[in-house]
Amino acid sequence: MTPWEMVAVLAAGIAGGGINTVVGSGSLITFPTLLAIGLPPITANVSNNIGLVPGGLAGVLGYRTELAGQRARLLRLAPASLAGSIIGGLLLLNLPEQTFTAVVTVLIALSCAMVVIQPRLSRMLASRPRHAHGGPWLLLGALLAGAYGGYFGAGQGILLIGLMGLLLDEELQRLNAAKNVLVVLVNGAAAVLYIFIADIDWVAVLLVAMGSMIGGFLGARIGRRLPAPVLRAVIVCIGVVAIAKLLTD
Repeated sequence: MTPWEMVAVLAAGIAGGGINTVVGSGSLITFPTLLAIGLPPITANVSNNIGLVPGGLAGVLGYRTELAGQRARLLRLAPASLAGSIIGGLLLLNLPEQTFTAVVTVLIALSCAMVVIQPRLSRMLASRPRHAHGGPWLLLGALLAGAYGGYFGAGQGILLIGLMGLLLDEELQRLNAAKNVLVVLVNGAAAVLYIFIADIDWVAVLLVAMGSMIGGFLGARIGRRLPAPVLRAVIVCIGVVAIAKLLTD
């Protein structure tokens, strides 16, 4: 890796860590960068996943105020996210890389749609009782989002926010904080799996990790100050870019 390539990976880590904290899909910056410097796709994917974990932790710390009172909810959802992560990681290492492309594109599109219609649906469902933790549908959603995150990960944050926005009566910033915790669990579990059974470029991991930590802290400072409509618009815009990137690749 040349010095300029190292700078590019570090910069991609900063951008990816910041985007992941605000909404998700930071991998659509870091993963293509690792491909561009010559890493094989699977090695780039697993190295990217491991490197983004420290940035996710930084984002969780940045959103700790919004996490207050969500412990029971997260303890309920965490096992489903972790189980899904292991499933997704095993799929990544055993299936062709192109297999999930169409599914990923559809999931991100559906997630963006859910984010857009969530305020109207919330008003429609306001008179109906909703489970404090999202009920069995959110558990299933956390499992599927975890599997998606363990396989590739770009857009899992959008997917989680869309699901939680529909199934929980909660402010968007608090949903974003909960999303950050679940994404860290998914990426962390997949990273442990990859360390034991996948080829990893540790220089790339270190550079992405350093950048994502910086980006995670910056993303939390910026994201927490965004009004809900603005944050919603950012989520949808990044989702559209994610879809375009997947289709053009």
